[in-house]
Amino acid sequence: MDEPVVSLEHGCPFCHIAKTFPTYNPTVPPHASHPSISPASTEPQPAAFVILSTPIVVAFLDILPLSRGHVLLCPRKHRQKLTEVSAEESAQLGYWLRILSAAISKATGVHDWNVVQNNGAAAAQVVPHCHFHIIPRPELREQGRWSSQFTMFGRGQRAELDDDEAVEVAAKIRTAVAEVLKDESSQPNL
Repeated sequence: MDEPVVSLEHGCPFCHIAKTFPTYNPTVPPHASHPSISPASTEPQPAAFVILSTPIVVAFLDILPLSRGHVLLCPRKHRQKLTEVSAEESAQLGYWLRILSAAISKATGVHDWNVVQNNGAAAAQVVPHCHFHIIPRPELREQGRWSSQFTMFGRGQRAELDDDEAVEVAAKIRTAVAEVLKDESSQPNL
């Protein structure tokens, strides 16, 4: 299946998502039915299923996931490549990559994953807005050996995101983010 060509005729789709969805406290995520996270808010562009929305970063399900729970994390401000991200954005991206990785693992039950970040068209960056992929990899180990379907760095079969499943998965991951943050806040500082 070929990658979709992202039309930038109306601007960056990730900037559109960042502008459309207000920030919320990740320790108290909105319910799946709350209008502030309605996937239809991004029309006429594809529905967006928000996982995290802070003043600095936004995360949402990939519309062509490699696996269930495939999430994209990006800065709210338009930054085409990682080298254009500010120091504050970089720190926030790093912090949330770790939290989201734990939350996705908790929500999906998949404990192996890839974190992938591409810079420029030659590096397979489809949307020219800096973003990280967090990709659960349930197929990596099959009965104790490497799966014949193993794919690396975002390559492999991709199918369109199922909206009904996406609502459920996004809600589970938002809840898991809140749980991970709560667990962390109860840990003693070293």
